[in-house]
Amino acid sequence: MGENTATTTVTGSIIKADQTSIEEITEECIGQINPTQIFQSILASIPAFFDSQQTYISIFSNAQPSWHCTNNTNSSCISNKSNLCSLTSTDWAWDSGNLVHTSIISEWNLECANSFITGMPSTSYFVGCLIGGLVLSTFGDSFLGRKKLLCLSSLVMSLAALASGFSPNIWVYSVFRFLSGVGRASLAITALVLITERVGKRWRPTMAMVGFTHFSLGILALTGIAYLTRRSSWRVLYLCTSVPGIVCSIMCYFLLLESPRWLFMQGRDEESMDILRKLGTLKKDSKINIPQKNSNNTSPFASLKILIKKRWALKRLLTSVILSFGIGLMYFGMFLGVGNLGFNIYLSSTFSALLSLASYLITFLFWIPRCNRRLSLLGFCIIGGSTSIVFSVLGKHHKGLTMGMELVSLFCACMAYNLVLMYTVELFPTCVRNSASSLVRQAMILGSVFDPVLILLGRKNMMYCYGVFGVTMLFSGFMVVFLPETRGKVLCDTMEEQEFRDQRTESKI
Repeated sequence: MGENTATTTVTGSIIKADQTSIEEITEECIGQINPTQIFQSILASIPAFFDSQQTYISIFSNAQPSWHCTNNTNSSCISNKSNLCSLTSTDWAWDSGNLVHTSIISEWNLECANSFITGMPSTSYFVGCLIGGLVLSTFGDSFLGRKKLLCLSSLVMSLAALASGFSPNIWVYSVFRFLSGVGRASLAITALVLITERVGKRWRPTMAMVGFTHFSLGILALTGIAYLTRRSSWRVLYLCTSVPGIVCSIMCYFLLLESPRWLFMQGRDEESMDILRKLGTLKKDSKINIPQKNSNNTSPFASLKILIKKRWALKRLLTSVILSFGIGLMYFGMFLGVGNLGFNIYLSSTFSALLSLASYLITFLFWIPRCNRRLSLLGFCIIGGSTSIVFSVLGKHHKGLTMGMELVSLFCACMAYNLVLMYTVELFPTCVRNSASSLVRQAMILGSVFDPVLILLGRKNMMYCYGVFGVTMLFSGFMVVFLPETRGKVLCDTMEEQEFRDQRTESKI
């Protein structure tokens, strides 16, 4: 057989393919959805359920507990309105008492600590996400693959979360939160890449929606668990969310199937054929020969070198990073800052999770199949950023209007977050897709690193958090003008194939 051809027999037909044939081969085999693909997509998205819980668990575990005045002779003591630091220890007490600490604030006496100390656990978590993503992002394209990286990330995150519940002080607690962040860094994007590479083009948005839906359901479940355990120690919350995550990690390792696209690119043709047989219509006696273009990319940083070497890829990556930074700063900040709005924290978290869930359904069932990526991202960044700036100026004096505008901003942030993750998957070929997508997501995490401190500052002046969120997202949104449109385009597998398709698209303009 010639060096530049590949032949596969699929359900009795012969397909002759050149160097751009992997998309055709996989589309022919798994283009039609079936129960196996649905089960595999759901299974790959379950870790996102626990990912969201560990990301937003600090809303409840690190919250300021309610308290009451105990000295009726002190007229300056007004429950939950006075400054605790201006009162003596005999003038007030926590509502939960001294035996049960519902938050790290009461257990470790952090009510008068500065913003740096109080926000250190949350900041440590997001710093861990940032560092972990930089270290682990290329492993999914190299020796680990999609499946093993997903299972490893989920397991490390959950084990560190379990250890967090046994922390003796805020310093050890911050270390475990850091390790949990390192573990979950590549989880969401690896799950998204794994899902999209194992179904046909027509079903990618729908199956990707499954993963995002699990993320919102995780927040809803977290809120429910936090409400049910609101009179228990904050350590119980970690126990209830980490143990199921550990079980999920082990289950995924034994039941998940690897991406056939990644196996093709590694030169592991027989293994890829086995996966295609399980996922689709490839018969047992079917033959497929992929040319020697397969890279056997086992070096952890080989894909990163390819991205840097190609000028168009580096430009695309840097532009996506700036865009994602602004979106990430606002997206995570809007969720983590629900306590700053003056509403019931459980109701606010529930509304936020439901709005997030609605955005996922709208994004993947309607928006992605029908709408332009660039114009959509630009529009959501402008509307979300502007609205956030406006209600940060209004402050808490117009509660109804503030809550309404906050929900609009959150919805736009969720839509932009969904779109940019899917957009990034479409911008880069298979050989570097996991690395590029992970690095772009790391830009979002970099934005979230600043959120805990901004949120604490925003308790005094909302401009310090929501104003900063809005301005950053507004200006970063204009970066989409430097990116190509990807709607309706097939996923490329090699850098050469991507270059050829881009040149052909430019020649038509």
